[in-house]
Amino acid sequence: MSAPIVIQRPSLTGGRRVTIRGQIAGLARDDRDVVEFLRRAGLPDADDMLDQPSWVEWRGGRAHRYEAA
Repeated sequence: MSAPIVIQRPSLTGGRRVTIRGQIAGLARDDRDVVEFLRRAGLPDADDMLDQPSWVEWRGGRAHRYEAA
């Protein structure tokens, strides 16, 4: 089973697309954006989830990096 939160590889212009349970939540430019998307999705303690592989899958590039690819 894959993680319910997927943070895609950095885009060519910077930022990473975030999906939550298969739905696009938005384009994150930093971890604060990801936490806000998760809060809006009903996950208020999201700060603690970003480094838990059972919750978050970071695709392409290094985790927590949002610079252009």
